[in-house]
Amino acid sequence: MVQSLLAWLKAGAVLLFLLLIFIIACNGWVIYSTQDYIFRTVDNLPVREVGLVLGTSKKVVGGDENLFFRHRMEAAAQLYHQHKVRYLILSGDNSSRYYNEPSDMKAALLKKGVPGDAMTLDYAGHNTFASVLRVKKLFNQDSITIISQSFHSARALFISRHYKIPAIAFAARDVPLDYGVRTMLREYLARPKALMDIYLLNKDEVLFGEEGEAGYNISNPL
Repeated sequence: MVQSLLAWLKAGAVLLFLLLIFIIACNGWVIYSTQDYIFRTVDNLPVREVGLVLGTSKKVVGGDENLFFRHRMEAAAQLYHQHKVRYLILSGDNSSRYYNEPSDMKAALLKKGVPGDAMTLDYAGHNTFASVLRVKKLFNQDSITIISQSFHSARALFISRHYKIPAIAFAARDVPLDYGVRTMLREYLARPKALMDIYLLNKDEVLFGEEGEAGYNISNPL
């Protein structure tokens, strides 16, 4: 009985160790293969027609402002006003009438002087995978600048480049470590999931959902 229990514990420890190695390896692969495509200063950022702003909630649990959201909107507005992108696709979740990431992003960007006709809303960007693939399959864009924090952009770039979307990314300002630790831990697990979605599950179908407010093409066709 004791020997059997010890055998199970050893097997569990080995599996846990292998899982940890798998997670570390996946994260290393995603970060290493995308680091050259993430830009942290506007001056060095190449000009692209379209910026893809990845969604996040406007508020955190408890109702306080979400700093990830604020910094992404600041970055998106900065790229537009400095002519690094001409149009913005705002892609996020619209799971209920009370939760609408694209509409919240548009309202924030309007306050920052980005005109409405430079923005297209994608209401079915329910996750990073969908947001990236929908840019190509639905909005017919491939040469894009992804706008999010650098840790998130790495996964988005890995997905995009696997599907032959020659994207680059602009890193929005990070948040204090103690503020975003849970988000970063989730990202650490999301990267292995992304690799499994790509290489094991062949998850390349897009949930089209509702059309954006400009239809199936971005406003002001390029």
